[in-house]
Amino acid sequence: MTINALRTPDERFDNLPGWDYAPNYIEDLPGYEGLRMHYVDEGPKDRTTFLCIHGEPSWSYLFRKMMPVFTAAGHRVVAVDMFGFGRSDKPADDEVYTYHFHRNALLAFVEKLDLKDVCLVVQDWGGLLGLTLPMAAPERYTRLIVMNTGLPGGEEAGEGFSAWRAFNRANPDLDIAGLMQRATPILSDAEAAAYAAPYPDQSYKGGVRRFPELVMMKEQGKDLTPLSSEGVETSLAARKFWSEDWSGDSFMAIGMQDPVLGPPAMQFLRSLIKGCPEAMEVADAGHFVQEWGGPIAEAALEKFGLK
Repeated sequence: MTINALRTPDERFDNLPGWDYAPNYIEDLPGYEGLRMHYVDEGPKDRTTFLCIHGEPSWSYLFRKMMPVFTAAGHRVVAVDMFGFGRSDKPADDEVYTYHFHRNALLAFVEKLDLKDVCLVVQDWGGLLGLTLPMAAPERYTRLIVMNTGLPGGEEAGEGFSAWRAFNRANPDLDIAGLMQRATPILSDAEAAAYAAPYPDQSYKGGVRRFPELVMMKEQGKDLTPLSSEGVETSLAARKFWSEDWSGDSFMAIGMQDPVLGPPAMQFLRSLIKGCPEAMEVADAGHFVQEWGGPIAEAALEKFGLK
C-alpha cells in the first residue's frame, strides 16, 4: 500500500544552531516502502551504539547536547527521526499514525542497521515506544539511559496530561517553537525555531497532532479510546520485561520541573526497571531534559565505565 507523504524541503534544515550533522536516509524499510526515514549516524561502528529516540513534538535535534559527549568518548551515536518528525517523511493522513505504525518502524530500523551493543537513550514517546524494543531482541541491548517518560498501561490520566491532550486537540496547527520555549526557557529564539523547522505548515503536523491521542491512558471517568487502547498489551509486556528479564546497566535522569512526567512518574518507572540505581535529578530541567543533556551524558558514561 502506498502512503501519501510530505517531505520537508532540505533548506529548512540549513544553518540550525548546534546542528551540523550529515543526514542519512533509509527508503526501503519492510512495510514502509516509499517512505524515507532520516537518522544521524556518527562515530565508529564497532563501539557501543547510543540509539537516541525523540518524543513529541521534537526530533533528533533534541539530542544535540548529548551526542558530542558520546562521540568524544569514542562511541557511535544513531539518532532517528520517527515518521512524521524531523527530516523523515510525514504521512499526510493523520489516521496513518498509530502506535504500531511507529513501533514497527523502529523495530525495522534497528534490524535494518543491525544495531548491536545498544545503549537505548529515550524520553517522552521515545520511551513509550523505545522501551518496548528490547524485549523483541534483547541480545541487541546492553544499556539504558531513560529520561522523563513512562510505560502507561491504560491507567487514568492525571490533570497534567489531560490538560496537555486537550490543548493539543484545540491547536491542530501547534506553535511548536512557542511550546518548546515555554517548556524550556533556556532556548534561544533560533533554537526554538529549529524545533519547528520540519513543519512548513499545518499539513506537516499529523504526527504531532496524533501522538497525544495514542497515549495509553484514559480520561478521568471514561474508558480508553480505540486509539489509546492499541498499545496497552505491548506496554504491559514491556513492564514485565524490564522488571523480570532486563540484565543490562541502567541510568535515569529526571527533569524535576516536568509537570506531567516528572518525579512521581519517573520513580514509578524506576520501580519497574530491574537494578535501576537512584536517578540523577536535574533541578532546573523540565520535560525536555536533553536540553541539559551534556552533564547527563557525562554522568551516564561515568556510571557505565565508558569514558
